Amino acid sequence: MRVLYDHQIFTYQKYGGISRYFCEIYSHLKKYNLASPRISVLYSENAYYQSNLNKKYFTSKDYPGKLTGIKFVNEYYSRIHLVKGNFDVFHPTYYDTYFLRWIKRKPFVITIYDMIHEIFPQFFSSDDFVFKNKQKLIDIADRVITISNNTKNDIVRYFNVDESKIDIIYLANSLKISKYPPGLRLPSQYILFVGDRHHYKNFAGFVTAITPLLKGSSPLHLVCAGGQDFSPEEVALLKKLSIWGKVLKYPITDESLYHLYNNAICFVFPSLYEGFGIPVLESFFSGCPAVLSNGGSLPEIGGQAAVYFDPLDLDSIHICVKRVVMDEQLRMNMRELGYERVKKFTWEEAARKTRDVYQKAIEDR
Repeated sequence: MRVLYDHQIFTYQKYGGISRYFCEIYSHLKKYNLASPRISVLYSENAYYQSNLNKKYFTSKDYPGKLTGIKFVNEYYSRIHLVKGNFDVFHPTYYDTYFLRWIKRKPFVITIYDMIHEIFPQFFSSDDFVFKNKQKLIDIADRVITISNNTKNDIVRYFNVDESKIDIIYLANSLKISKYPPGLRLPSQYILFVGDRHHYKNFAGFVTAITPLLKGSSPLHLVCAGGQDFSPEEVALLKKLSIWGKVLKYPITDESLYHLYNNAICFVFPSLYEGFGIPVLESFFSGCPAVLSNGGSLPEIGGQAAVYFDPLDLDSIHICVKRVVMDEQLRMNMRELGYERVKKFTWEEAARKTRDVYQKAIEDR
């Protein structure tokens, strides 16, 4: 079975869950001889594309230009492969519909990662191409993959899709145990927040809720891993709460991220909604107790291994985080449950189930 992936997410993302997902599926399809996959990319600075697939890639030094120029080159290269037709099934890596003109009668599969745009439209521009393209691609695709039962239910609810067309395939953890990175100096005690902090990620509500735990002579800090630099609004909020000196930000690599989890008192994920939540599995793998929002798919992924709060209730956030921070025995129990929980999610199983979806799409034609 020949599978073609396009350039989209490898053009747009240097890091990110979606590009990691496609790299893992690609590499595991090859590793277990499940299919013959190909990614049609000429230019990419995506970290996973290079490290996981051992691909050489151009950099901005090799190809000076803006994102529009990079997109033009990669899209042209993807179109060449689409026109040649040397594949059995096509899997676009994001929601651009450019390929519909070139795919002819070949089957294609689309992955829907979440329904954030539909549930929280106030956080996005009305002309965001995801709004207009997602429904169209779902309707036309031969099969739809989604990454949690919660997201499947949201797709059916918002788009009135036949459930039999949708396949749920869980994601997995990609972190590995690593040596302590030189130069990584961490506070003696800290709560960990990972990733972007914008809008539905609920960072402002979360940091407000835990402020009493950070203030005064407490040795406890908040470490923010990854994401953009603190915005002027975030700086103003942290200073207003009098915790500016207690909130630190670290850039991340897979190696440093493992240790950020492993040394934390706990990891907190206060998001209003997640389609899956890979950081939950990363925290379990790294032996870090997870305190999670009950929004979206997080309870589905975390199961009994995490403690949950209402992300819209500051008291609920405070009480749950404080409970885990103060109770060492609870944290020990959560670590053991997390180690067992993460074993239920593997990239090998995800790749095998994805291969089965491709086979369905081919047979349905």
